[in-house]
Amino acid sequence: MANIQQEISSFLPEATFVEGPILEVSVPDAKWHDLALYLRDKLHFDYLVSIVGMDWGETLGCVYYLTRTADNAQVSVKVETADRENPLLHSVEDLWKSAYLYEREVYDFFGIRFINHPDMRRLFLRNDWVGYPLRKDYNADPEVNPIRLEHEAVDDVTHAIVETPDGKLEERTNVLFAPEEFVVNIGPQHPATHGVLRLRTSLDGEIVKKIDVYCGYVHRGIEKLCESLTYPQTLHFADRLDYLSAQQNRHAVCLCIEDALQVEVPARAQYVRTIMDELMRISSHLLFYATFCMDLGATTAFFYGFRDREKILDIFEETCGARMTFNYYTIGGLMADIHPDFQRKVKEFCAYMPGMLKDYHQLFTGNVIAQQRMKGVGLLSREDAISYGIAGPSGRASGWACDVRKNHPYALYDKVEFNEVVRTEGDVFARYMVRMDEILESIHIIEQLIDNIPEGDYAVKMKPIIKLPEGRYFRQVEASRGPIGIFIESHGDKNPYRLKINSACLPLVGGLDAMCRNGKIADLIAIGGSLDYVIPDMDR
Repeated sequence: MANIQQEISSFLPEATFVEGPILEVSVPDAKWHDLALYLRDKLHFDYLVSIVGMDWGETLGCVYYLTRTADNAQVSVKVETADRENPLLHSVEDLWKSAYLYEREVYDFFGIRFINHPDMRRLFLRNDWVGYPLRKDYNADPEVNPIRLEHEAVDDVTHAIVETPDGKLEERTNVLFAPEEFVVNIGPQHPATHGVLRLRTSLDGEIVKKIDVYCGYVHRGIEKLCESLTYPQTLHFADRLDYLSAQQNRHAVCLCIEDALQVEVPARAQYVRTIMDELMRISSHLLFYATFCMDLGATTAFFYGFRDREKILDIFEETCGARMTFNYYTIGGLMADIHPDFQRKVKEFCAYMPGMLKDYHQLFTGNVIAQQRMKGVGLLSREDAISYGIAGPSGRASGWACDVRKNHPYALYDKVEFNEVVRTEGDVFARYMVRMDEILESIHIIEQLIDNIPEGDYAVKMKPIIKLPEGRYFRQVEASRGPIGIFIESHGDKNPYRLKINSACLPLVGGLDAMCRNGKIADLIAIGGSLDYVIPDMDR
């Protein structure tokens, strides 16, 4: 970290630093793009993890989190502007492709426009929404934004602010779809896009020419709601993001708060959390298998996947009292101890599942039609996966070893032996096989822990009112679809000044256009299914 600070200081003497678990660099906006280029090309920070929009009262700005994939070093950069009437920052969309959607999200909620970004439309809210909801001075009067029953007008023209070579700023318009293009809606019906995601798709016959992603159909304003809630109350939302990664999502929020408080979670809770996380991963991958196969026409496989997922949900139900939104992890441990039958049933499932996977492969994986639909389709290179921020199983299918459990271990992941499943083909088949193989690795992790759960407390007794020390905290957990990141800025109060959820699924959709171009409509369905995004996680 000291070397990174020295390198940045020598390149940009006016940069200031705040040391912490992740080094924070503050730079003026005029120098930000130059520093970003230096960080990417000279210091090799090739992965833009998150852009967090912020309202600090006097100023508006962003906190950027960057990772160097070669050694998983991390750095954050703070950039701000004092102009609240017309806030402008320089875009880094030309350096990291994930910034295309991240910067649109910041504009949507804070009104910060990014210079040289080609598409400054809202991302989640309607284009006729009034105001920017995550600003501290936002007017939440329902009369300002009444419930509108009519659909918003489709706008095929977007606006951009371009900086000319002599430093002047010009307003320009960009055309999304020309009048002569044939544009259809794919989604937001659930069977087409795995949830209420709308893909405006330009077609030439059956060939996909361009996709414009419309999000926000299930945007619930979770980050805004968290600002008025206590830390234990914020946990309620985690299960409802990617509901197929519910345990891992909640783990991420708890971990971020526990790090800030320097709370040591009891060993029993750490064992149970790790086992629950892996059961959740298997459950998610089984649902992926079921729905993906059905997308490709293999209806029987759908029933196989759901049949075996039910066994995990039965285990969850006995311990957590729920089958989907479990509300099980809490700050300092667990809500309740495990069910008396938990260990026996988990061991029975671990003995049962590998034999079923052989049936899965016999039924679907080796099928000639299935292989033709998957192999060589939806190619994503390792470099593009990193630039788009497509991590998790989809990134590992492109040769990127990006597993948070290996790179930044938490819970008991540094105490167990398991292989990070990585393939290099980067196609639909590779994304499918990574998940199938990860089921076996999750079983292997569980088998190492299930007979060794120590006795003792399952939670630390916490104060009824929790206040985090002042500061910024960021923590990631490897959820079923990739890393979920939790950012908290605390001003020492009982509720967060800002809580940002860095979705694993938003980058997956961000790369959809590039993967689908010049493929068939049927390939779009296969590619979307192989990315396995969950819409409420993306929209929040």
